[in-house]
Amino acid sequence: MRFWVLVALIGVCAGLGGGVALKFLELVEHLVWGYKHGFLLGAIERTSALHRVVALALGGVIAGLGSLLLMRLKSGMEVSEALWLRDGRMPLLPTIARAVDSLVAVGFGASLGLEAAPQQIGASFASAASDWARLPTWQRRLLVASGAGAGMAAVYNMPLGGALFAVEVMLGSITLPLVLPALVMTVAATASAWIVLGNVPTYFAPSFTVHASQIVWAIIVGPLAGLVGVVWIRIVARAYAARPKLPLRRALAPPLVFTALGLVAIKYPQLLGNGKSMVQIALLGRLSIGLFAALLVLKPLMTGGAVGSGVPGGLFTPTLAIGTMLGGVAGSLWIHLWPGASVGSYAFIGGAAMLGAAMQGPISAVVMVLELAPGGTGVVVPIVIAVAGGTIVARIVGEHSIFAVRVAERWSDEGRPALESVLPE
Repeated sequence: MRFWVLVALIGVCAGLGGGVALKFLELVEHLVWGYKHGFLLGAIERTSALHRVVALALGGVIAGLGSLLLMRLKSGMEVSEALWLRDGRMPLLPTIARAVDSLVAVGFGASLGLEAAPQQIGASFASAASDWARLPTWQRRLLVASGAGAGMAAVYNMPLGGALFAVEVMLGSITLPLVLPALVMTVAATASAWIVLGNVPTYFAPSFTVHASQIVWAIIVGPLAGLVGVVWIRIVARAYAARPKLPLRRALAPPLVFTALGLVAIKYPQLLGNGKSMVQIALLGRLSIGLFAALLVLKPLMTGGAVGSGVPGGLFTPTLAIGTMLGGVAGSLWIHLWPGASVGSYAFIGGAAMLGAAMQGPISAVVMVLELAPGGTGVVVPIVIAVAGGTIVARIVGEHSIFAVRVAERWSDEGRPALESVLPE
């Protein structure tokens, strides 16, 4: 009974914490980009080139100072590191400080995901509650993984996807003893977040309908998404390995990287932020094939640069954005051979395939995209086909997921035994 009470309480805390985190991010974005209503991309497009460069440079300075402070305080860690290397132990206040630093960086336009902050908030609440209740290690790990999934579910309004992310991606096993607590927690978190954020889907997608051309295309593009996913995972791995270790470099790297992003954003403002705007306009089919291709190349480079600078941040939404750009390019070409379906539907399918390959979580990837954009349920068959193909290719190549490569670098730095001995199967 004590365990289930903790599950519910952690879910509520994760939901409210995630809601507050998202509101804080919106506050930073409104202050930096000078708007009160509407969408971030529209506000950025209304700013001058000088505004974009100066805002990113200032954000880089703040992020660099924040990273330096976190480095000196030895503050916080990734959820995957806590789960797989620390038995699920995450210090509460230092981890929240790390989450705030991440939100500020994303608010200024860093090409990183916002989900890292709510994941860390939910996971740190779970770790603190587990220590207070003196739970055994296996229950602490379960609650910490579920807390991370609950924080993610809260800000993206996807309770089932958050639960599956916790057990399939973070714990590596979909069994009833794991799924049930995770699901209870993510439902409690999502419902609690409605108090702050309301009950609205993250993305608006037209009511896509399935077409024979999409099914054939999914068979072809799924493996391609797997290969692109492997390239993306290797970019992330190299970026984490290149993070500056010395304090001076840790302070100087973010301003340089962010300023470079600001210069690129003069022409490509879609790159700023976590990638939500990119995904939305891709689902609506409002990008040309040339812009799809340019963003497909630039988004992983800009996100990899941000990761390599040492600034904390998430990879979920950037990964989805890269996948939708891939689907947009391939779909725009395919339509000339076999008309009948919209470019937005191909972008949607490509985003799901990329998520499955990069996360090594096919079931959670399918459920997540359908909860993120409920209008896309009509193309669930090509989504499943593409996700399966992408995940199989990534598994054959033998790459870790985008979450595991961060732990792999830390694991080797500390001279520990083989990483495979602690990672989920």
